[in-house]
Amino acid sequence: MATLETPDFIHIVSQRLQLRPAQVRAAVSLLQEGNTIPFIARYRKEVTGELDEHQLRAVSAAYEAEQTLHARKCDVLRLLEEQGVFADPAKAEPLTAAIAAAKSTAEVDDIYRPYRPKRKTRASVARAQGLAPLAAWLAGPGRRLDMVTVRAQAARFVRPDGAATADDALQGACDILAEEVADDPATRGHVRSVTERRGVLCSRAVDPAAETVYAPYYDYREPVAKVPPHRVLAVNRGEREGVLKVSVEAPVQEIFDWLYRRHGIHLRPDGTTDAGGGMGAPIRPGADGPRPAAEIGLHRLRDALDDAYKRLIAPAVEREVRNLLTERAEAQAIRVFAENLRALLLQPPLRGKVVLGVDPAYRTGCKLAVVDATGKLLDVAVIYPTPPHNRAREAAETVQSWICRYRIEVIAIGNGTASRETEAFIADCLRSYNASGERVVSYTLVSEAGASVYSASELAGEEFPDLDVAERSAVSIARRLQDPLAELVKIDPASIGVGQYQHDVSQKQLGAQLRAVVESAVNQVGVNVNTASERLLAHVAGLNRSAAHNIVAFRNANGRFRSRRDLAKVPRLGPKTLEQCVGFLRVLDGDEVLDATPIHPESYPAVHRLLALTGRHHSVLADATLREAWLTDLRARPLEDLCRAAAVGIPTLRDILEALERPGRDPRDDVPGPVLRTDVLTLEDLSPGMELTGTVRNVVDFGAFVDVGLKTDGLVHVSQLAERYVKHPLDVVAVGDIVRVRVLQVDAARQRLGLTMRGVVQESKEG
Repeated sequence: MATLETPDFIHIVSQRLQLRPAQVRAAVSLLQEGNTIPFIARYRKEVTGELDEHQLRAVSAAYEAEQTLHARKCDVLRLLEEQGVFADPAKAEPLTAAIAAAKSTAEVDDIYRPYRPKRKTRASVARAQGLAPLAAWLAGPGRRLDMVTVRAQAARFVRPDGAATADDALQGACDILAEEVADDPATRGHVRSVTERRGVLCSRAVDPAAETVYAPYYDYREPVAKVPPHRVLAVNRGEREGVLKVSVEAPVQEIFDWLYRRHGIHLRPDGTTDAGGGMGAPIRPGADGPRPAAEIGLHRLRDALDDAYKRLIAPAVEREVRNLLTERAEAQAIRVFAENLRALLLQPPLRGKVVLGVDPAYRTGCKLAVVDATGKLLDVAVIYPTPPHNRAREAAETVQSWICRYRIEVIAIGNGTASRETEAFIADCLRSYNASGERVVSYTLVSEAGASVYSASELAGEEFPDLDVAERSAVSIARRLQDPLAELVKIDPASIGVGQYQHDVSQKQLGAQLRAVVESAVNQVGVNVNTASERLLAHVAGLNRSAAHNIVAFRNANGRFRSRRDLAKVPRLGPKTLEQCVGFLRVLDGDEVLDATPIHPESYPAVHRLLALTGRHHSVLADATLREAWLTDLRARPLEDLCRAAAVGIPTLRDILEALERPGRDPRDDVPGPVLRTDVLTLEDLSPGMELTGTVRNVVDFGAFVDVGLKTDGLVHVSQLAERYVKHPLDVVAVGDIVRVRVLQVDAARQRLGLTMRGVVQESKEG
């Protein structure tokens, strides 16, 4: 039986990702031992050569892909062996070599295609009629295909249980030739490559008179090699909805020229063909209808090539090219969604503020929920300031009385239905309240994407069993402002609308990517083990919902954790799980100062050795002034000496020193906070040239949508994001960024606002 040697996956992956083999080997080994990617990226830097999470995920995916490819190769070899193909040594060796050299599963499938068991086809019927020898004769090298010879040869294959006439025999032979040409891996690969490089993606309207959002694609053409991902997904959706007809136009003449040359049909300067020395006839790829008898007799091979392309190759290659375009577009859409989600999750919290959450609505009224500085719910109510009720005065009295009673500092308004009318109402309330001079209360719009999903969830029901769905949504909106990460992890990430065409992509791939983003964000920030919810804890490296539930149950039964060591007492939290999660769990104001830092307990001895090196006591860690003096002493010493004394590598030492500089640091604190407003804008207030401050709400392939306080977000086209060329908007902005923009154009009729960041001085993101 033909076998393949197991390839050196490590070498292949290292070459593909441009990493050292030792890095790939270490990463794969750690992953196979059950270590999580956040843990490896943070606490095994010396082992992997400081591979980050993105690189580790790429290594994992590439290694798995190579294993899958090898498994497919072995499976195809087994199938060929079972079919008896390898009984012929002349076939076995080249087939095995070709399969071994294949770089993708598509190549392997192309090689296997001629041998794959087929359903009944025109060629299989012809073979059953014994016409394979006639097909081989027609395709023979140097054959002079004059009509008399061809018909005489075909007549020999006429029989009662097969071809009824010579013409039928010739047609059957051509069907066999067409299938053989279509199944040839080199031919299929060449046609696919040419179509990818030179083809054109086209779409046209099913009903040109219909007014739809797909109007820009009613007569659309763009080279396959240049079409941007979002337009691929747009035409795909238009096709699914029955609005568009989509196709790929291949460079047919170029493909036929190549096919003819490959099979010995020579082209003359006047555009006719010479099939092995016979008479010439004009090339007419795609031509239909009857042909002269002379052409039928002399150019059966060309007819077979025409049929192979038009009937068998072209439809299949078009599907493959469109699938490839769709795969790339989906991968890009998922990447954009993931980056937007990461930015949204890592928006800075608004700590220490009493917040009023407002879930806007028309008929059912605006739901109010006030939460204290810790997120505890204090009160709920419903007001009716918007149409059709228009009870603005009564609603204003409620809001202003709550501001006084609960000392509300910020109002968070959901950005859904009726949000701008509600914003105008809140601005009026604050205008009169702030005029009193007692203190200034501000408001901001908060994305409520996914809030309804959370509100109707089992989790929300457990948290607020006495509230209705809309009231829970108001609580969520308020808490999103206080701590976006802690609140958003309660929602299926696919329900958070910060992408493009997220419902048109593979939901399995999208879900996996978004779960990885949530895990990465949670572990980057760290989790207070004494306040975190089960849902938040479940995203910590090494933990699942069951482990998170056990931690919370233990906390509820025994009180707050005093140290990370107490986590070892949690039932069914084994040593491996504890190793993975403990560095990402924080114990604030506990027995051990280091428990409030991202320093892993396995590195505590290294800190103690550094203290001993400098003659300091452990107590200096709890005093900011003494700690800073100690760190100043350490920074004055050679890094190599510190590494030797601490018995750790440079990456770990660097992380230890950084963590000690700011114990309890939240990386989100380095990002500018949300834009708080006290008044509302309208399009009529704006004119070209005005500069505004806004928040990036969404980033897509063609630009960024910025909330500047209007009913609709303004668009900064990708060409307006910077003075330089911008390949993708994510290279410049991210969801949640606070940016300065200048008004380019105001379209009041269509409620559209064009913005630019070119020539506008931006504040530093470092705040």
